[in-house]
Amino acid sequence: MEEYTVKQLADMAGISSRTLRYYDEIGILKPARINASGYRVYGKKEVDILQQILFYKELGVPLETIKEIIISPDFDSYTALIEHRQQLLKKRKQLDLLIANVEKTIASLEGRIVMSDQDKFLGFKEKVIKENEEKYGKEIREKYGDKAVDESNAKWMNMSQEQYEAFKKLEEELYQVLAAAMETNDPASDLAQKAADLHRQWLSFTWGSYSKEAHAGLAEMYVADERFKAYYDKIKPGAAQFLRDAIRIYTQNNH
Repeated sequence: MEEYTVKQLADMAGISSRTLRYYDEIGILKPARINASGYRVYGKKEVDILQQILFYKELGVPLETIKEIIISPDFDSYTALIEHRQQLLKKRKQLDLLIANVEKTIASLEGRIVMSDQDKFLGFKEKVIKENEEKYGKEIREKYGDKAVDESNAKWMNMSQEQYEAFKKLEEELYQVLAAAMETNDPASDLAQKAADLHRQWLSFTWGSYSKEAHAGLAEMYVADERFKAYYDKIKPGAAQFLRDAIRIYTQNNH
């Protein structure tokens, strides 16, 4: 059986020896054995594990999560490779879209085609839709239906650059007002209700139509679903629940 030293395996994998030593320290990739000279020695099993680690890293999975996956007794390398292939194909499709977008932009600058401002951002918009579908698509479609989600995606794709800039500016204002409103510790305060109204305006950029019931239902998901909760709590711990409470009050009033 072929065996490798730290340096040999690191060189073969295109990573640093220091990285391999760190993987050993945190317990994600231990050497097969320590030889008589005190050097780490890696075998086929460790090579396969390292390949899996690098696949997951390429897909943007945090190292801590990779460790949990790799050391799990349920981990199956064949199933993992099938999943890697699916994810890499999705990633390739997104890169192909961005490459096509760059090529069109070059052709536009050379005067060979006419490219609208909206066309310049199609690749990026499709990436956002794809990421949202992967993260939240199942839950959102179950709650609001395919028609509502498809309409929202279409509205996002048709958004002009000016609308997008206004959308991002409003999002930033929402975050600032929400953080300030939390200092009042009162979701019924004027500042908290302003945050709820800004949230309604922000949603309206992508929602086909607004309803108080849908707004309140989405706010409940911000607390019930850890992924949504983490998105808002990065503003300030407890932000998701505070916003939910503010929206509850907001939607119960006549807006």
